[in-house]
Amino acid sequence: MGHIAIITDDPGWHGKQLRLAFANRGYESDYVSLAECRFTLAPCRIPVILPGFEDQLPDAVFVRGVPGGSLEEVVLSLDILHALKIMKIPVYNDGHAIERSVDKAMTSFLLHNAGLPTPLTWVLRDRDEALYLAETELKRGNFLISKPLFGSQGEGIRRLEKTTDLLWLAGSHGVYYLQRFVHCIGSGFSDHRVFVVNGRIVAAMRRRGKYWLSNVAQGASCEVIEPDSEMARLAVKAAEALVMDYAGVDIMIDKEGRYAVIEVNSIPAWKGLQSVCGIDIAVLLADDLIDRYIEKNHQGLLAAVL
Repeated sequence: MGHIAIITDDPGWHGKQLRLAFANRGYESDYVSLAECRFTLAPCRIPVILPGFEDQLPDAVFVRGVPGGSLEEVVLSLDILHALKIMKIPVYNDGHAIERSVDKAMTSFLLHNAGLPTPLTWVLRDRDEALYLAETELKRGNFLISKPLFGSQGEGIRRLEKTTDLLWLAGSHGVYYLQRFVHCIGSGFSDHRVFVVNGRIVAAMRRRGKYWLSNVAQGASCEVIEPDSEMARLAVKAAEALVMDYAGVDIMIDKEGRYAVIEVNSIPAWKGLQSVCGIDIAVLLADDLIDRYIEKNHQGLLAAVL
């Protein structure tokens, strides 16, 4: 039986789904917190220590969560993921993919650099300049979104609608991330989550928010959709731009019918999506990890020996 480490501090429903999916493929799995991992650099020792894997590293690592903390703590967590990959342990998604997506500035840059439609965005440090840019946009009739550089599930996001809202404009540790608000097509508030695994669309849904923020964690309702060819193309290209094994790609359609890629998530939740699409997404993820990385590597090693 193979052995897989699921990186998470809060296994919850997703962790249980993954453990079951791995078990059905004949793989044992254990939850591991990156906060408890460390380096031990000594002769004849495994240099990367994962709790429960002190004597032998896992066949693969599935990343379901990276803990926050100080810059040093976050860097150490990512260092562990990078080191595992250097040691030929498959990491799904790997540390570079996590870095690209948790940093909203880099996500926006990579989407723009790949020629994908994404909202007009500014990322800067100077507060006076941030206020000037925001005031100029508001006077032109455009709303703005202010986001923390690092964050998820809609936490810390504000919509700026009028100049008095600028009193609430706050930087994220000295960095201002401002993005022009996209007014969605139709009535109400909605966006689309497209789930990509190994360059293939496996499921998609429309999220309808109770207000302008359409995260499921913020109470949005879900309905399954069949993405059209353009939405599917953008989702796949967005995952490719950030070099991800799997991704949750958030796409909006504005009032003129134009598409905009809003975010690309490297550790996406899928409970809401699975509740409406009827597809066991954990099974798809487990199969992709095992087939592409573990068993393919085993077959390569066997062929080399023979």
